[in-house]
Amino acid sequence: MSTTMHRIEIPTIMEVDSNILKNAGAYIKRAGINRVVVLFGEGIRELFGQIILDSINSTASLTLLETYDYDDIKIESLMPMAFSISSNTEAVIGVGGGKVLDAAKYIAFLKNLPFISIPTSTSNDGFSSSGCSLIINGRRTSVHAVMPFGIIVDIAVIKNAPVKFIYSGLGDIVSKITAVFDWYYEEGNRAARVNDFAAMLAKKSVNSIVRMPYTQITEEFFLKEMVDSLTMSGIAMQIADNSAPASGSEHLISHALDKILEKPQLHGIQVGIATYLMSLVQQHRYKRIEKFLSDTGFFDYVQTLQLRAEDFERAIELAPEIKPNRYTYLHTEKNRAMAKELLRSDNILNKILK
Repeated sequence: MSTTMHRIEIPTIMEVDSNILKNAGAYIKRAGINRVVVLFGEGIRELFGQIILDSINSTASLTLLETYDYDDIKIESLMPMAFSISSNTEAVIGVGGGKVLDAAKYIAFLKNLPFISIPTSTSNDGFSSSGCSLIINGRRTSVHAVMPFGIIVDIAVIKNAPVKFIYSGLGDIVSKITAVFDWYYEEGNRAARVNDFAAMLAKKSVNSIVRMPYTQITEEFFLKEMVDSLTMSGIAMQIADNSAPASGSEHLISHALDKILEKPQLHGIQVGIATYLMSLVQQHRYKRIEKFLSDTGFFDYVQTLQLRAEDFERAIELAPEIKPNRYTYLHTEKNRAMAKELLRSDNILNKILK
């Protein structure tokens, strides 16, 4: 049997602390980058733009070439955008939520440039991974791009974002429990090969936060732990060279909901609900997941959203078609039937879904 070495990329800049946007220029310059373009998400320039631009402009030998307000993730828009930015660019910086980070990440990929991620909310692990979600032929599609060269997260900014983004981040983080279990299930059915180090890192990423003491989810120490956990999840995918350590049957349900619903919820919200459901199907760590999602207030928040059990039922049936090359728990009829039955019989799911 032949084996090949897999080279992995990890962020060179990794700064997570409070009130650090003013240091962004210094972090970028220290990494040896001299000329940058910055993409801001919708409304972000007004909130944080001046702090970041002042930081870049006041850093010796660091030149700001261009800035854009950009949230377009349609592939037909990104291609010309990528090749219209200055040929002198040495790094592409994305500032804001998921859309602008995905756009900046893909532009950097097309131009073979470093990408620096400055998220203003952490609703999933996208800010720290090489994957991005683009619109191709009118449909949201997961696309491989480039691992962030740098990640700069200001905890004070994350703390002041709407609480739904924190709940979404927590839902995405807890999903690593069911995702890794699915991955081992695939290996047991000869449909995949688990990378042990990636699996270990994914498990560590979630265990570090579900076991830590806290009083409120907006505490800075708790939020820093969440950011660290989501970053480890992104790196686990990079090590595995696929999304399996961070994305299993629970993510397939969320992706199916995205196709079914006219207005889907935040990705991590859908994933968190699906994680609890799939942990019951897998009979794996469901008590730990239930406690974490109850104690953090995730379930209480979800109950206010008026989500429907029948939508999840349809998503469960559609899930295997989302990634037909995978073999998760939902790729077998017996487990899909069990999942649909639990939507009606489990007390918590009955409470949070109409």
